[in-house]
Amino acid sequence: MDKAGKSQRVQGSGSDYKFSDQVGFLLRRVYQRHLAIFQAQTSHAQLTSVQFSTLCALRDDGPQSQGDLVKATGVDQATIRGIIERLKARGLIALSKDSQDGRKVILSLTADGAELLDDMIPRARKITELTFGTLNPAERAALLFTLRRMLEDEQN
Repeated sequence: MDKAGKSQRVQGSGSDYKFSDQVGFLLRRVYQRHLAIFQAQTSHAQLTSVQFSTLCALRDDGPQSQGDLVKATGVDQATIRGIIERLKARGLIALSKDSQDGRKVILSLTADGAELLDDMIPRARKITELTFGTLNPAERAALLFTLRRMLEDEQN
């Protein structure tokens, strides 16, 4: 601190590092904004964006194991278990035994889950629009392309 009690910036190798310019910080802030938009636009107060993604994965890929759902959503095992419990308790997904492997549980979308998705899809499109904000079509395409490229290492 200087004589006036203000903190001084320490000069050194990291003096040009500004955390608010870093990709992780910016991604987190955009994601926080997206989550706020999702919660404001959803018609189902108890539905989170991750639960919505889980229901979409079951709709898109059909019945699947918990492990497959982890891969499809990018949600870790511990978190997906809680999501599955909540969605099952609300009657949005059903669990059954795998016909090939009795130890494996298969998750599937129920009629109520499909109905919820039918209601949410138009809202999800609006959520995407609001998240993009003022980005023009070229910027939107570039952003999606870049984000997918950033995930390529994870998929290999």
